Amino acid sequence: MSSDASGANTPGEGMADPPLDPGVLLRPNHAANAFEETVHSLLQTIRLGVIGPGQRLPAERELAVMLGVSRDTLRDAMGSLAEAGYVVAKRGRYGGTFVADPVPGSTPVVGIDGGLRQRESVPASEVDDALVLRRVLEVGAAKQAAAAAVPAAAARRLEVALAECSEAPLEDYRRLDARLHLLVAELSGSMSVLRLVAEVRMRVNELLDRIPLLPPNIQHSNEQHEALVRAIVAGDADAAARVMEEHVAGSEALLRGFLT
Repeated sequence: MSSDASGANTPGEGMADPPLDPGVLLRPNHAANAFEETVHSLLQTIRLGVIGPGQRLPAERELAVMLGVSRDTLRDAMGSLAEAGYVVAKRGRYGGTFVADPVPGSTPVVGIDGGLRQRESVPASEVDDALVLRRVLEVGAAKQAAAAAVPAAAARRLEVALAECSEAPLEDYRRLDARLHLLVAELSGSMSVLRLVAEVRMRVNELLDRIPLLPPNIQHSNEQHEALVRAIVAGDADAAARVMEEHVAGSEALLRGFLT
């Protein structure tokens, strides 16, 4: 595994086939305030495991182009993330902006000023909305991913993401779980589906942060992930949809039991 002098690996280093390209979430999105959306896109990229702890973000010029914002807006967004403890700036020959290691352990929401904050509670109606949306999106994405012919390179990326999720320590599990689900969404072939899944995963992760992470649940989740990947690689769309439906239903039952 290669690294720079600071000991941090650049995104994707150490893996023959990085599971996800940072560019899948680092993209222009100006439906609201550009600063707020920039913070949100960067936070997604970190919280959903696209760029991991200690890894370097793309250079400022490149990142501004990817996000479709000015470098001033990007710097302001980076400042907000640094203040919240998600990124660290390093100077010198091997400097740059790096994801904090460890990453803060909870999923905040982005305020209208671009600031990050933890909500004290989530309304039951919002819990219901997020869970229904997740079920619709992720079951459909899994079925579509399996229906498409999965190239060998994509199958390897799935295997990498599956292995890293299965072997993850407790504090990294939800981040790497989310990354595996994003990869399934990407393999659906629709960038719109991928981006919607990323949005709903941020909402679901905020909910998951509020309940305990239990080893028996992790073991069962890993078994379902294994079955899901096998179904997608085999091209069995019905099996992939069935496994994802069961997987999502298990999470729903836990969340509704704790939060509603």
